[in-house]
Amino acid sequence: MNSQLTKTLRPVFIAGPTACGKSEIALELAQRLKGEIISVDSMQVYRGLDIGTAKATSAERALVPHHLIDVADLNEAFDAAKFCLLAANAVAEIQGRGRVPVFCGGTGFYFKAFLEGLGEAPPADASLREALTAIPLADLLEELKTRDPSSFEKIDRQNPRRVIRAIEVIRITGKPFSEQRAEWKAQRTSEMQLCFGLVRSRADLHSRIEKRVDEMFQRGLVAETEALLTAGLEENQTAMQAIGYRQVVEHLRGKRSLAETIELVKIRTRQFSKRQLTWFRRQMQLNWLHLGEADELGAVEKMTRAFKGDCAEEKP
Repeated sequence: MNSQLTKTLRPVFIAGPTACGKSEIALELAQRLKGEIISVDSMQVYRGLDIGTAKATSAERALVPHHLIDVADLNEAFDAAKFCLLAANAVAEIQGRGRVPVFCGGTGFYFKAFLEGLGEAPPADASLREALTAIPLADLLEELKTRDPSSFEKIDRQNPRRVIRAIEVIRITGKPFSEQRAEWKAQRTSEMQLCFGLVRSRADLHSRIEKRVDEMFQRGLVAETEALLTAGLEENQTAMQAIGYRQVVEHLRGKRSLAETIELVKIRTRQFSKRQLTWFRRQMQLNWLHLGEADELGAVEKMTRAFKGDCAEEKP
């Protein structure tokens, strides 16, 4: 494929907090641009984690091809490096068919890794990671604060997976995690123009989260979790971080009632969405689109114009 054609099929990136409407907008945009969707979600990669991760339905996948969904079993490790490899392959395949790649998701680290590279951080060490997993999070955070104050200030301290990875890299290399992440290059101007962030009012987003969580439990999240437990869910530390599944597992173990579990999942989802938004605003240069209660088509129109080269950059 010549460079001019590849340019006309350059990827579009849609990021934002959970339940903000990314998937619906990406679906509409992909249809308009004759595109295919690449999921940027660290949990949707796992087979079986369907209801709790709000995967695209079979009807939606039939309407627009989706990539990087259901690409790993629960007993497989999956990380940003693997995501970048599979995403690059998907982009090449999609463009090879004369179609537009539309990245969509809420895993900020995957977006950043794909756009800016992974730097020189070493691959995961299974034995070291297992040992770190057994250490209380408070102790890991204390070590991180001592050995790498910069990372300690910026990292999501409620995400054990992120903290463990930072300590793992520090122990393997003897260097601060922040120094190695600094090797990332700046986003290219052409990519920045087509990187969008979606945001809603706090009340609107919380209302959407409430509705989504209720629907997940109505669709059978508890039964899905029970089935996943037999498939090894608890052995996969990454998958067990998925909001909803951990809380349902605790419910199944008798820790709290179903009603209390549903409310806790709503609380955790609201907290997670806030952390996502903070991360995107601090870590990525996005063209922010503010959505009202029925603004999805307006956002699609703006993205379409930007893709065609005549939409001005918006600020959050």
